[in-house]
Amino acid sequence: MVVDTHTEKLTMEKKNIKIKERIAYLWVYIAATLTILALLSIIGYVLINGVKHINLDFFLQDPKSMGRKGGIFSIIVGTIYLTLVSIAIATPIGVCAAIYLTEYTKENKFVKLIRFGTETLAGIPSIIFGLFGFVFFVIFLKLRWSILSGGLTLALMILPTLIRATEESIKTVPRSYREGSLALGATKWETIVKVVLPSSISGILTGLILGIGRAVGETAAVMLTAGSSLGVPKTVMDPARTMSVHLYLLASEGLSKEKTFATASVLIILVLCINFLANMIANKYMKNTKAAS
Repeated sequence: MVVDTHTEKLTMEKKNIKIKERIAYLWVYIAATLTILALLSIIGYVLINGVKHINLDFFLQDPKSMGRKGGIFSIIVGTIYLTLVSIAIATPIGVCAAIYLTEYTKENKFVKLIRFGTETLAGIPSIIFGLFGFVFFVIFLKLRWSILSGGLTLALMILPTLIRATEESIKTVPRSYREGSLALGATKWETIVKVVLPSSISGILTGLILGIGRAVGETAAVMLTAGSSLGVPKTVMDPARTMSVHLYLLASEGLSKEKTFATASVLIILVLCINFLANMIANKYMKNTKAAS
C-alpha cells in the first residue's frame, strides 16, 4: 500500500509538471504570435499605403515644395553619402580596437574598463549622441551642419556594435590557426592580417551591416549634426537630409501623406534587406564555424 501511494504521488507530480510546461509553452507561443502579428501589421499597414505611390520618378526626382512634390533622389544620395562616411570612419577604428582587445591584451582592469566603456556607449540614447555631435563637431570644431559632422557622430554610435561583433568573431578562430602560422615563421601581425582576419571576415561583415542598418535608420543624431538640406550634397562639408529625417519632417509637419508613406515604405524595405543580409551572413558564418570545428 505504501509503495502504491508513493507511485501515485510521483505520477501526479509528473502530470502537474507536464501541465505547467504546457501552460508555459502556451504563453510563450501566444507572446511570440502577438509579437509577429504586431510586426506584420505595422509593416503591412505602411507598405499597403506606401507602395502604390512608389514609381521611377519618385526615385529619380528631387524633392520639391519642401517634400510635398517630387521624389527622394537627393535624399537617397544624402543617406548613402552619410552612411559611407560613417562606416569609413568607424570600420578601421572598430576592427583595430577589437584586434587589440583580443590579440594584444590580457584580461585586466584596463581591458575591463574599455569593455565597460563600449557597453555604456552602446546604451546611450541617440539624442545624447546628437547633442554631443552638435556641440563638439558642429560648434566647437566649426564643421557646421555637414555630412562630416553627421558621419563622425554616427561612427561613435556604430563603434560598439562593430567592436563587439569583430571581437566575438576573432575569438572563434581556432588557436591552432595562430600556432601554425607562427610555427611557419610569420610574425604576430602577419598572422592577424593573413590568418585571423580572413577567418573571421563573416562576423566582421555582420557587425558592419548591422551598423549600416542603424546609420540608415537614425534620425535625432543626424538632424542635429548633418542638417536637413534638400539639395544634393557635393562634398562632405555640405549638409544633407537622410530618409529617416525626411520621413520625420514629412510626418511631423503634415506636408504630404502620400510622400510620407512612400518614403516609409522605401526605408522599411531597405532596413529589412539589410537585416536579412546580416542574418544570412551570420548563418553562413555559423555553418563554417561548425564545419571547421
